Amino acid sequence: MVLWGSKLQGGIKEEVEKSLINQFGDSAQLSMKKMMLTKEMRIQIEKKVHQRFFKDFIYVWAIEANDSIKAYGLLDNVKGLSMPITFLVIFDPSGLILNTSVIKYREPYGGEISSPGWTTQFKGRNATSNFAVGGEIDGISGATISVYSMATGVMKLSMLFPLIKAQL
Repeated sequence: MVLWGSKLQGGIKEEVEKSLINQFGDSAQLSMKKMMLTKEMRIQIEKKVHQRFFKDFIYVWAIEANDSIKAYGLLDNVKGLSMPITFLVIFDPSGLILNTSVIKYREPYGGEISSPGWTTQFKGRNATSNFAVGGEIDGISGATISVYSMATGVMKLSMLFPLIKAQL
């Protein structure tokens, strides 16, 4: 299901937390927060990336271990051909992408964007990186819309992270 209201529907929260535990281990402490996006933030980023935010909020997880923040996970949706694609981007505290994963893919075609072989190419990027499909980001035949939406969505969250980090 899609993210509605203040609740994560259809097992999305469980999938995100399972993914985070798989990456950071059972001892990681996770805390989730619904973060409202200001109109100014949304407009500033949407103009740069030419993609709207799916909602006026995102969900953010802080991943803590040994009394320090190890990473942050930002969950958002982008529009696929006809259905939303729910994805997670995990940032280190400095804003570098540690991991990107598709949490829920709802289209009949293009599911290849969910493969770790494709999502790995975002690792190490940040707000100033090049996310151009066909240049820095590989395309996938038959998944053109999903590839562009996802790459732009990851870029959008990369630009958002420095703006919201102080509020986390």
